[in-house]
Formats: sequence, structure tokens, C-alpha cells
Amino acid sequence: MDKMLYVSMTGAQNNTLAQRAHANNLANISTSGFRRDFEQARSMPMFGDTFPSRVFAMTERPGTDFTPGSLQETGRDLDVAVGGDGWLAVQAPDGSEAYVRTASLNVDALGVLRTGNGLPVMGNAGPIAVPPEQKVEIGQDGTISIRALGEGPSVLAEVDRLKLVNPDLKQMEKGTDGMIHYKGAQPLLADGAVSVTSGFLESSNVNAVEEMTAILSLSRQFELQVKMMRTAEDNASSMARVLQLS
Repeated sequence: MDKMLYVSMTGAQNNTLAQRAHANNLANISTSGFRRDFEQARSMPMFGDTFPSRVFAMTERPGTDFTPGSLQETGRDLDVAVGGDGWLAVQAPDGSEAYVRTASLNVDALGVLRTGNGLPVMGNAGPIAVPPEQKVEIGQDGTISIRALGEGPSVLAEVDRLKLVNPDLKQMEKGTDGMIHYKGAQPLLADGAVSVTSGFLESSNVNAVEEMTAILSLSRQFELQVKMMRTAEDNASSMARVLQLS
């Protein structure tokens, strides 16, 4: 009896965790460049001092869907989307390198080029600093050119280049901060073959219909697990009454 109760209890618990994963995907459907998380459940033997005669359910996030999203035109010069399989390097809050597929860039009061959520954008030798300017342009190869204050419209100066990388996706993982990180110990090297498109942002790759369907399916599974727990309780009560009569 306890086996049935234990399986249904852990199943219900991890159905809830799986629903959280899909709910997080759904909540980020309008987040530019977001990559949806996978979830799966599997059975695990309960090891201890005796033979593992009990099994419990475990839900985990085995990976991230790196399928590119669609490009959405914004017309803003500092909105960039990476083409192909590449990534744009940014500096995470802990100082390490993280990678994004798209960013709405801006220059702060100190001249540092940052993403929309305030992360410094990496260049050839660290975070990119932009001198005082009238206009900033980003080329297809990631080159950042500016028109300095007082200069004519045809006078452009190259100040840096976006760090664009193209790693093996098997070595990439999503961290708890929601950004993509490289599993290796050293930062990735820039890849000159990666290009960016200015004036566009990449949408999330979340499919709302798929996520809602998954949430409804998990909700039904949760109800089934609760029914199993009630059945286990009824069986235990019936067995107790039989023992009392004997």
C-alpha cells in the first residue's frame, strides 16, 4: 500500500514542478531571444540501507530548445539580432561571460554599451565604451561606427566590434540567471563568420499552443495522482477494518 501512496505522492509533486517549467516558458513568450526549457519525468529507485523496493517520480529540465525565433523589425539602429547559429557575448552580473541571441542596445551616461537589461556588451578587449557621439551604427559583421560630435554625416569612425561567437550548442546551458553560459572553463573566442542584423529583434521560440496543451495534460496527470492517493487511503482504511474484525 505504501508503494502506491509513495509513487502517487511524488508523481503529484513533480507534476507541479513540470507545470512551473511550462508556465515559465509561457510567461516569457514575449521576451525577445528567450529559449524555452524542456521538462521530462522519470522513475528513480529509492536507495538506502535495504533493497531499493520503492520507486519515486522525478521531474528534471534536461535541456533548452535552441531553435531560433522569428525576426521582428523595429527600425531602431541599436536593436540587433544574431544570424545563423551565433551568439552575442555580454558580461553577466558576476563578471563572467554570458551569451544572448538578440539585444536592444543603448549607451549609458558613462558611454558603456549595454543591453536593455543593463548588461555590458563585450567587444574585442572587454566591455565596449563609446565616445561622445551623434549617431551609432552597427555593421553586419558587428563593427560599431560612430559619427562624433561636430562631424559631418559622412565622417564615421570605427570604435570597436561586437564579440560574436559560434559554439557547439552541446556545450551551452541556461543558468539560473536565465542567460546562456558556456560549460567550458575559458571564454569563447570570437568568430568572424557570425553576422548581425541591425534594426531587428529575435522573438521568443515559445509556442503558446504547445505550452498550454502541456500544462493541461500535466494538470490531468496531477488529478490522477491525487485520485491514486485517495484510493490508497481507502484501501488502507478497508484493510484496517478487516484486521479489526479478525
